[in-house]
Amino acid sequence: MVGNFDVDGSIDLVYSAVNLAELAIEKGATTLLIPLNARKQLNDLSDDMITKINIQYYTDLKDCLIKALLD
Repeated sequence: MVGNFDVDGSIDLVYSAVNLAELAIEKGATTLLIPLNARKQLNDLSDDMITKINIQYYTDLKDCLIKALLD
């Protein structure tokens, strides 16, 4: 799971989402839980890398928690 939440519950923009995804794959992660605002950045992830990881997006803290607990 990556991303930062502000005190008011808003989600900060994730920078270098492609690098984070590549690092997660290198470390053996099978699923990446990342904020929806990073979706466009991950379009630059190579085809080879995208097939190695399941990317789940979340929109708010509640959505993130539910997806983290279910996976």
